[in-house]
Amino acid sequence: MNALFTVLTVLVLIASVLITLIVLLQNGKGGGLASNFVAGNQTFGVRQTTDILEKITWGLVAFIFVVSIVSTFTLNNGGKGVDYTEKIEMAEPAPEFPAAIPSAEAPAEPTAE
Repeated sequence: MNALFTVLTVLVLIASVLITLIVLLQNGKGGGLASNFVAGNQTFGVRQTTDILEKITWGLVAFIFVVSIVSTFTLNNGGKGVDYTEKIEMAEPAPEFPAAIPSAEAPAEPTAE
């Protein structure tokens, strides 16, 4: 792995931890950890605090999405592109499915007496 891929992976891990903490801070139906910060809610207002937390959450989601896509392009496979078409063309054809093998003894037909 190259250094850029490692740095991007670490950034995604840090952003994942941050998004987890911010989601826990948000108010849910039963109140969240944000309800414990009463002084902060009085200073900024309840609605403004939830707006900021929501914007940070969406920002981190977008950051993780973009960095994850960019990191796939930075991963260098050493120019070892795998081309299976040659192997498929050179492969021997599969053996044919064997025809029904007649059994040694055919079941006796009932005779009408």
